[in-house]
Amino acid sequence: EVQPVESGGGSVQSGGSLRLSCLASGYVFSGNYMAWFRQAPGKEREGIAAIYVGRGGDTTYADSVKGRFTATQDKAKKTIYLQMNSLKPEDTAMYYCAAGLLEPNILRPSAYLYWGQGTQVTVSS
Repeated sequence: EVQPVESGGGSVQSGGSLRLSCLASGYVFSGNYMAWFRQAPGKEREGIAAIYVGRGGDTTYADSVKGRFTATQDKAKKTIYLQMNSLKPEDTAMYYCAAGLLEPNILRPSAYLYWGQGTQVTVSS
């Protein structure tokens, strides 16, 4: 299966935490970046975190989540994670895992070939 599969979404109160997971195939996972995106109704898809799974797991974050969200990887499981802390209502969105980097703009949707189906995160006030 080429398509990544993400899970772990749900509903939480403001200030709460969630951890998302994304399982990828070996073909997709090796030697490249993977990323987390989110999209709320009526808004553009936003790149929030990218992780270089090919080496030591270097990460890049959007300003909107920096200091609150952390991306990590488990190479043996071919899985990346997004730990989300101090969640706010404005974090409410469908969250997507992306893989298959096509260009160096690692927080842009156009950079990725393979996409998961999405997992919903809802944060209530």
